[in-house]
Amino acid sequence: MRPQAETHARPGLRERKKARTREAIQEHALALFAERGYDQTTVEAIAAAAEVSPSTFFRYFPTKEDVVLHDRYDPLLLAAFRAQPPELTPIAALRVTAHEVFGALAEQEVARERQRAVLILSVPELRARSLDQLAGTLLAFASEVALRAGRRVDDRAVRNMTGALIGASMAAMLQAAEDPGANYLELLDASLAHLEAGLPL
Repeated sequence: MRPQAETHARPGLRERKKARTREAIQEHALALFAERGYDQTTVEAIAAAAEVSPSTFFRYFPTKEDVVLHDRYDPLLLAAFRAQPPELTPIAALRVTAHEVFGALAEQEVARERQRAVLILSVPELRARSLDQLAGTLLAFASEVALRAGRRVDDRAVRNMTGALIGASMAAMLQAAEDPGANYLELLDASLAHLEAGLPL
């Protein structure tokens, strides 16, 4: 085990119940967006479908945008990346991490994530908010890259590497959103392999 890796206790019953409720609300919301469209779907309709009150909805998601933008896999990716052997480079560690996390997803989960990506790209307010979130994602991942490289989080090389990793991931997401038949994991691994090879053209 890496000496700098943190150990995390299994979430308690209350946390697991909250996670299930959050996931259920998001699943019902995405189903309604697919059926009615994003703009035509109200928070009240989502709450009714998920069998919660509107006030409960807002306890989990401050806005309708947040129910789409919530990414349940980000914490899993960060934890899996942190757990990779220390001898792996950041790129190699992310390639293994992607296979561990995304390779374990059921077909229904993959379809849900593709729907989220398409919504984020097609709805202007979601696209704008996702760009705001990107800075937070970059900082969180930069901390892990810095830890792996034994450098400061504000090191320029750490920031550049983190930006390159996220950029490769986004390129794969865009391609997957454009092609319903594409395999996101294969696209992501190919993007990271291209980055690992030095981005030859």
